[in-house]
This record gives sequence, C-alpha cells and structure tokens, in this order.
Amino acid sequence: MYSPIIITNTKDHFKNGNLALLLLPAAVGDLTKKIMVSNGISSHDSKRHNHEDGGLITEAVSVVGNKGKGNVIGTVLGGSGGIMAGDTGSSSMLNTVIEEPEFTEFIENVTVPAGRNVKLRCSVRNLGSYKVAWMHFEQSAILTVHNHVITRNPRISVTHDKHDRHRTWYLHINNVHEEDRGRYMCQINTVTAKTQFGYLNVVVPPNIDDSLSSSDIIVREGSNISLRCRATGSPRPIIKWKRDDNSTITINKNHIVNEWEGDTLEIIRISRLDMGAYLCIASNGVPPTVSKRIKVSVDFPPMLLIPHQLVGVPEGFNVSIECFTEAHPTSLNYWTRGEGPIIHDSYKYKVESSIGAPVYKTYMKLTVTNVSSGDDGIYKCVAKNPRGETDGVIRLYGFVLDLLWLLFSYPPTTLPSISLTTEVAFKLSVFWF
Repeated sequence: MYSPIIITNTKDHFKNGNLALLLLPAAVGDLTKKIMVSNGISSHDSKRHNHEDGGLITEAVSVVGNKGKGNVIGTVLGGSGGIMAGDTGSSSMLNTVIEEPEFTEFIENVTVPAGRNVKLRCSVRNLGSYKVAWMHFEQSAILTVHNHVITRNPRISVTHDKHDRHRTWYLHINNVHEEDRGRYMCQINTVTAKTQFGYLNVVVPPNIDDSLSSSDIIVREGSNISLRCRATGSPRPIIKWKRDDNSTITINKNHIVNEWEGDTLEIIRISRLDMGAYLCIASNGVPPTVSKRIKVSVDFPPMLLIPHQLVGVPEGFNVSIECFTEAHPTSLNYWTRGEGPIIHDSYKYKVESSIGAPVYKTYMKLTVTNVSSGDDGIYKCVAKNPRGETDGVIRLYGFVLDLLWLLFSYPPTTLPSISLTTEVAFKLSVFWF
C-alpha cells in the first residue's frame, strides 16, 4: 500500500519536461522509498531530508531527468496529500490529484424480527487497493475483511457488487438472533482509518413464561388473590388483563374496571361473582400478540333460595315445588319428605334439576302427582358440598275443592297463601266459572 504523495515542479525546471509518477510506501518514517519513473526519465537522484511536521514525517526528494533539452527537477513531499506530476512542453505546470477513498452513503439503520435474514450495505468510491472491513462494535468483533469472513459465526457472510468497481459491500446475517443487536461498523483501512456506523435493532415477539405466571387457582370466598403474568420480548411487552366473558373486573368494592394493565392483578375479598376465566394478554407491537387463560374458582358453602315455603293444592291435582341453590364446588342436591329418605323418581314423584348461569347455580324441582291428604307435610330440598350443607323447608297441604267453604271459613285478610301450578289454576277457573 502506498501513502499519498505530493510532487511539485518549479516553473523554471519544467520546460521540455516529461510526466513522472512517483509512489512511496505507506509506512511513515520508512527511509527506503520507491520511485517509479515513466515517460523517458532516464535517471534520478534522491536526497532525504527528514523532519517532524505535525506528527507526520515529511521528505523532500529531488528528481532529475532529461529528454532532449533541459532537465526536470521535482520535489516530492511525503505525507497525507495527493500525487502531483508534471508533463509540459511549455512553462505552465499540470497537477493531477489521486483522491483517497470515501463513503458515498450512510449505512441504514435496520429493524428486523428475530429469525429473519438481514443485509447491511456500505458504499464507497475510489477504493483502489484499500480494503473494506465489517465489525460488530459492542462485541469488539471483526466480522469480515474484504472478501474474507473472519468470524466463526456461520450465519455471517459478505458480498460485493462486482459490476460497480467494488463500490458496495454487503454484510449478510442469516437467522438473526437477539444478541446480533447493536452497532455495525464499516471501515476502510486508510492511514487514518475511515469508519461509519449503522444500527441493527432485533425485535422479538412476546412470549409468556408459564413457569413464572399463575396457573388455575381455587380460593375461598372472601380471600384476597394475586394473579401473575410474566412475558419476555423486545421491546418489553405490555401486560393487560381481561375477563374471558368481557364482564368487569372488581379490584375491590370501590374499584371496578373493564381491563387492568400490569404484570400482577390483585383482587381484594373475592366473591363468587368474580369467578371465571381471566386472560393475561401480552403485546409489544411485534406480531403475534399472545395470551394465557387463568381459571379462578371461588369455593363457598351451599345457599338456598325458596320462592314459596307454603304450597296448597286441591286434592287430585299435581303440584310442583321449587328450590334454587348456589354452591361451589357443585353441590349434591336432593329432596326428602321430612326427615325421611331421599325421594327418587317414581309414579308419585318426578325429580328434576338443571344448571343455571353462572354455573354455580342449580334449579331444583319436585313434582307431586295426584295429591291426596297423605301427601301433606314437610318437604326439604338439601344441598351438600365439601364446604358445607344446607336445606330448605316447604310445607305442602292439599284441600278439597270447595271454594265456597274456603271463602266463608276465612275472612278476606286471613286467607292462606296458596301456590298453584298453571294446570291447577286453570282447573279452578273452569270449576268456579
């Protein structure tokens, strides 16, 4: 490699001169200089005069040649300038400058998802015999020099455009990893190296870490709960909580929201109304958004709601009595007559139950057919689960269908409360009217 040289010729000694091209080795301070003479310069004599000039060694070399008439005497100054040569048949002087390489474009900053391939471009001109190198600045790693890959990373390669005089050099990174993020430096190995930087940003879609996040939980009603959701990704993901059925989230009795943002969701004094599935949703702008479903079960002992505790029915008719239960876990539900055994389906009784909404609610119904005086008495609906047991009492009585007796036996304000089925009411209306 050769350093830039300045060749100057005086006007008086340039008459009838010839073009001379001189190149000196690049190492500053090397006293051995190579002089290449062309266009008929038959001899030369050089004298070295070394001195320090701003940190660089400057040398004055006199060159003597002849062609026909006159001599050509030039002065060569070694340093960081250009190369100047003279060739004229008159008293004028011709100077030619060979420029150093330089960058023609900035390296573009690139953002790419992990797993993709990426290509960084470095454009130069006047490269000549100089070399282009790529480096990872943060890792202090040389990746490529000219056509050679220096790093042992098999995902790295280098190419250049052979049709534009090596003006554009490409650094290829396949299957980009998160650790590839950082500044990449393109460098030209001039005496004072020329460099420029481009930034590679590697983005990673969110991923929920199950080992650090909550799973399905079962809690007692009235307790406090804390649900955790941890996610990785770049940029750092944002965590939001929603209920799977889009109902509201009760943080506490004074704070109810449609959604909650943060890694942790805390609910104070949870109730059965808070039971259900909660969605932890992680997003960072890099597709796809991910979510985790966490089921929250709230345990409580059974509770009963009885619409009618006293039910009267004319003898010979059918009647249905009802109970509504709430329990979690789901309760074992059944009917008894007084303290007697469990009532099962038979010609006399029909037992029915159905799950309500929410699922901790159950509807119980017992139908007594062809009611007679022997069916009078206490009926119980019973609900049991691991958290407790409860029962409700319904009194059933039958009466002879003698409405005149009923009207005259009781003043209007003291008539007994009678719960009738639609079928019974219809029969009564037909009978009465």
